[in-house]
Amino acid sequence: MEVLFGIQKRLLEKVDLTHKRYLYEQIDWTQRLIQLTGQRGVGKSTLLLQHIKQSDTKEQALYISADSLILYKTPLHEIALDHYQNGGRRLYVDEIHKYPDWSTAIKHIYDSLPELKIIYSGSSILELLKGNADLSRRAATYHLEPLSFREYLAFEKQLHYPTYSFKEIASAKFNEDIENPIFHFKRYLKSGIYPFYKEGLYEQKLLQVINTIIEVDLLQYFDLKASTVSKLKQLLQIIAESVPFKPNLSKLAEKTGISRNLLSDYLKYLEKSGLIIQLPATTKGIQAMGKAEKIYLSNTNLSYALTGEHQVNLGNARETFFLSQFQDKTQISIPPKGDFQLENLVVEVGGRNKDATQLKGIAHYILAKDNIEVAYKREIPLWQFGFLY
Repeated sequence: MEVLFGIQKRLLEKVDLTHKRYLYEQIDWTQRLIQLTGQRGVGKSTLLLQHIKQSDTKEQALYISADSLILYKTPLHEIALDHYQNGGRRLYVDEIHKYPDWSTAIKHIYDSLPELKIIYSGSSILELLKGNADLSRRAATYHLEPLSFREYLAFEKQLHYPTYSFKEIASAKFNEDIENPIFHFKRYLKSGIYPFYKEGLYEQKLLQVINTIIEVDLLQYFDLKASTVSKLKQLLQIIAESVPFKPNLSKLAEKTGISRNLLSDYLKYLEKSGLIIQLPATTKGIQAMGKAEKIYLSNTNLSYALTGEHQVNLGNARETFFLSQFQDKTQISIPPKGDFQLENLVVEVGGRNKDATQLKGIAHYILAKDNIEVAYKREIPLWQFGFLY
């Protein structure tokens, strides 16, 4: 245990409490069992360590990464028991998906040590979904998204900015005085969505994240063949290069060599891993069931990493940004006219010169326009939708 507390001490010394991710204040830390999910690199480890540093005493909290060599000789439940018997009341387990049969281990600790609170995180969202069968009724689950534009600005400017609801932004009630928002917005779209953007070699690290998701998470969770991995990468590349991607399964099957029957499954794999977003049409009825009208990458940094700066379609990047800033994507669909629909409001996304010509006959709409700083009537600066969380 001394070794583990020594590791924790060194990690806590490096943790900065100045800025916390949006989810920090939303988590009910009093829950006995907390599950934290999110893509690799979004800041889950830092969030856990921040909570220990700010809220716990050295004796009550223990942080351990599930890939620690110590766990090869000492089972997790023994560490938890030792910690509890010595006054420990919180156990933080990071990267839990790397621990064999992790859900059984967590359930055992939960049932046998009722006064010990357990907080665990994992980057393999798919693996955590697998374990939910055992823990779904016990765990309070939270999902950490990549950086919003608001959070990026906070990190860059060392300032705090409030969040706004979609209705507040859409009705031009945004009233923050942001200096040079368009300059920062362009940088964010290219390389500011994951907290490790400040560490250097950003594009290389982001490509490593993508490869790990496909080559490790998807391969293991779905028990796929190695040959399938290359097809998934090819499929992701096609989506990245599209404007945006409107799925034609027959043409896609011909281009990738993936059978038409398997394509929908492959797209689900990529969606569950958090790499893409599939949006349905607003069409009601049986024709719309299970059918994606458009497919986007989950954020614009993926576009730049996969296609290169000069190959990114700006229109696609703008739409991808707008979509990525919503935590709940299920409320958004593709209308017959316009780019997106949220409840009864249609949103058309475009540049400074975008007008409402394509929205003729639609009463409730807004224009989300790039390269403008101030809202005017129905024209809303695109970057302001980065303040939703």
